[in-house]
Amino acid sequence: MSVLGEVLTAMVTPFRPDGAVDVGAFRRLAAHLVDNGSDGLVVTGTTGESPTLSDEERMELYVAAVDEVGDRATVVAGTGTYSTAHSIHLTKEADKLGVDGFLVVTPYYSKPPPRGIVAHFDAIAAETDKPIVVYNIPGRVVVNIDPATMALLAEIPNVTAVKQAWPEPDEARAIVDLGLDLYAGDDDLILPFLELGGRGGVCVHTHVVGPQVKELVSRYRSGDAEGARRLSEELRPSIDLLRVAPNPIAIKAALNLLGHEVGGHRLPLVPATEGEVAQVRVCLERLGLLVAA
Repeated sequence: MSVLGEVLTAMVTPFRPDGAVDVGAFRRLAAHLVDNGSDGLVVTGTTGESPTLSDEERMELYVAAVDEVGDRATVVAGTGTYSTAHSIHLTKEADKLGVDGFLVVTPYYSKPPPRGIVAHFDAIAAETDKPIVVYNIPGRVVVNIDPATMALLAEIPNVTAVKQAWPEPDEARAIVDLGLDLYAGDDDLILPFLELGGRGGVCVHTHVVGPQVKELVSRYRSGDAEGARRLSEELRPSIDLLRVAPNPIAIKAALNLLGHEVGGHRLPLVPATEGEVAQVRVCLERLGLLVAA
């Protein structure tokens, strides 16, 4: 197993009715996830609504995660923003709190050229000796980190892994060939990326199907590729669930239906509609997690 694990869950951030971060609910959810298949947790990633969190709230969540599960799971802090200076600040402060690594997304909105992307990661990585996971998600940041640029990032000593939310198999295989840990950045890519030599996934659906995803990876690693494929197909409703509404709207609706009480969202995200909640419920019923009415 890599230093960060095989199955990492990109956690939601629970909110109270007044919009404040619910640290108690966060702690309970973190413990639940680690008890149910997660080797590690990504805190304040996109799923955690990081753009709406203050720096102080981010640090409070890192402290809570390290304290709650740091002795039995890895804690990866999502410290990447579109500002290199701000990303450096967040990384340095989170490093002091004992997190195990950092998820750094490609700078969004600015659309930097490849040399700007490399300079961004190089500057952040210089502030820590802990692992940096490159988060390549063209669907949200518009820019794709191509293989040539990825090869330059691989030369940075503590860039050790890539969360790849891009389905192109040749580009995923190139990441493995560079000696980097390849993590599926979209939940339906876990098995295809394992088949290319990937490490596992940084997942959202593991909020509700963590044990099954852990078993899928374990089956594949043990040589039971066919069993892993069957389980992947059985988990199809969890992929359908995530597509009901933009992340993390659907997964928060699912968690609330399952009794985890993670609350709503901060604008510009909004709660699931009644129709969307109904679709999420159907997906949970198909997974056997809720009994049909």
